[in-house]
Amino acid sequence: MSENKRLALWILTGLVLVIALGWLLTANDLALNKVFMPAQEQVRHDTFKQSQAYRDGMVAELENMQMEYVQADAAHKPALAAIILHRSASVNRADLTPELRSFLQEIQQ
Repeated sequence: MSENKRLALWILTGLVLVIALGWLLTANDLALNKVFMPAQEQVRHDTFKQSQAYRDGMVAELENMQMEYVQADAAHKPALAAIILHRSASVNRADLTPELRSFLQEIQQ
């Protein structure tokens, strides 16, 4: 075999090995993501729910829902109360304003 053919064969073999290694590493990364990403996403979600921005947003949303409840007619109030109570179930009551806490107690009864 001539020297040029041997060199071309080595280059081709090296190229195939590099491509195979890249494919193997990509498949390994995908498999690891499938295993570990749900746990990482759960940690990210829990961290977000504990953030000040989330708590402030929930308080503002509940205050808006309170306004809608006050302005609603009697036929819609039970449905709105159920929605408001469902949304407020995951909120720490200590983060709420006193007015909002008393409103939630009022519609809970």
